[in-house]
Amino acid sequence: MSNEIIAVLGAGSWGTALANVAAENGHDVRLWSHRASQVAEINETHRNTKYLGDNPLNDGIVGFSDMQSAVENADIVLSVVPTKATREVAQQLVTVLANIDHSVILMAATKGLEPGTYKRVSEMLTEEVPAKYLKGLGVISGPSHAEGVIKHDPTLVSAASKDVVAAEKVQAAFSNQVFRVYTNTDVIGAEIGGALKNVIAIGAGALASLGYDANAKAALFTRGLAEISRLGQAFGANPITFMGLSGVGDLFATATSVHSRNFRAGVQLGEGKKLADVIEDMGMVIEGISTTKVAHELAQKKHIEMPITSAVYRVLYENVDVKEAIQTLMGRPVSQEGK
Repeated sequence: MSNEIIAVLGAGSWGTALANVAAENGHDVRLWSHRASQVAEINETHRNTKYLGDNPLNDGIVGFSDMQSAVENADIVLSVVPTKATREVAQQLVTVLANIDHSVILMAATKGLEPGTYKRVSEMLTEEVPAKYLKGLGVISGPSHAEGVIKHDPTLVSAASKDVVAAEKVQAAFSNQVFRVYTNTDVIGAEIGGALKNVIAIGAGALASLGYDANAKAALFTRGLAEISRLGQAFGANPITFMGLSGVGDLFATATSVHSRNFRAGVQLGEGKKLADVIEDMGMVIEGISTTKVAHELAQKKHIEMPITSAVYRVLYENVDVKEAIQTLMGRPVSQEGK
């Protein structure tokens, strides 16, 4: 495995965990954050305590608050900032790439959809970053909690790109004995699956808070995956993708784990907490909240039936009680499975 220079933009839990995987593989890893105090902690103590507690980081990670220093000579750049910050950071990246006259493989590892435009993260990056600066563009998706990755819990993800060579380069850079990367050419499916599983995870947390057991969970996962697949196929995704890591795999991990912010948000909503209080208590971005609104609006525009997404939307944005939302779902007219 050749040594690569890898820049990770965003030092949250997932960005830091991915940086750590790359550093453990012997690569030169630059982890960029706009917070100087966080950069100092990474460089001085090899920790990122706000996001990953006292778990030690590999010494091969160097923190940067200056993006140009982080990106200079990089072979691969990972964008791991929240969806709402993607365009701003991408614009900064373009300024840097123009200044150093450099092109990179750019991979997004953020799972969300942009409010208003309904764009996927890769679409946002395509709009913001001119093709002349790109050797390849894609996404990393799959069932991968940062808290597990940092502790070497065996993890499988997908590197999806229409550029197979770029995907394979990312696969080679990040794969090891505890972190396995598959390649995929279905970017749309990978992103739709990665974004919408957060919606279902909020519902799963609400069910858990009310004490519902395996029957209810299985119903939610199965019908939730059907909704994700319907929406994805409407945008050209391969339905097989939703049977893989970016579909059922990511849904299972996110909708069953206390490491999932979306699941934990659902638990608190099921306990009767107000959305504003849930957001404040979490202290980190809960991507599923904004994604629920986007998915709900897309379903209406595309005339796609997504009752679970609609129910989560009503709980989040119309203050409907969780139990009432469940009763409405269960009271819908019966139909044929597969429709």
